[in-house]
Amino acid sequence: MIESRLTRVLLGLGTGATLAFIYVPLILIGFYAFNESVTQSWPIENFSTKWFSVAYHNEAVRDALRLSVLAALGATAVALVLGTLVSLAVSRYRFFGRETISLVVILPIALPGIITGLALQTTYATVGIDFSILTIIIGHATFCIVVVYNNAAARLRRLAGSLEEASYDLGADALQTFRYVTFPQMRTALLAGGLLAFALSFDEVIVTIFTSGAQQTLPIWIYANLFRPTEQPIVNVVALFLIAVSIIPVYLAQKLSLGAVRGVPGGEK
Repeated sequence: MIESRLTRVLLGLGTGATLAFIYVPLILIGFYAFNESVTQSWPIENFSTKWFSVAYHNEAVRDALRLSVLAALGATAVALVLGTLVSLAVSRYRFFGRETISLVVILPIALPGIITGLALQTTYATVGIDFSILTIIIGHATFCIVVVYNNAAARLRRLAGSLEEASYDLGADALQTFRYVTFPQMRTALLAGGLLAFALSFDEVIVTIFTSGAQQTLPIWIYANLFRPTEQPIVNVVALFLIAVSIIPVYLAQKLSLGAVRGVPGGEK
């Protein structure tokens, strides 16, 4: 396709404006994390790394980080198991209500987080479940399952079922077929889905507010201290850390997905 010079310039400007719209606020947080002053003012007069040390030795921040990591790992584990099972059922078997199940599984990620959080809080109160890390994991798993399910189902749709049928014909049972035939072909999709699920859970705020009680994950700690002037520099450091941590799993998931597509016949070259 031949493009005029004007078209290329306009597309370049549009791309630059879009990236600036998304990333300039994030870059500003990065700058303010190195601001020596407690007051946020632009331009920054003096830069310092002292707030990184203060944030590292802050016990509340470290406890919140520990809770965030444990909750994200737990939600990811639940999502990997349930998301994989549902994707196998929907992709490999024909039964009444199959499409409805697919819709119901995907629906939680489309619902407002405040609705999901309120529904879970009401359920916990009705059943008599006290707030704990388990209630946070359950809340995060409701939307993490969707990510794993989408990745696994997309991969299964690209895989021929003939290899699995051949495995059954040779005497393998369902577990052996999954272990030696199906899983090796979909493991990169599951890993990518798991990484994205971890990133989503680690950054979640709204659902966590309704399911954590008095506990604080790292995003909740940021929200609780956002309007305290003396804590603002530490908040910027923690926010910068969250940005960095979020980029890593998303980048790895994208690389895994692209690599898997190139390895599939008919995929990108």
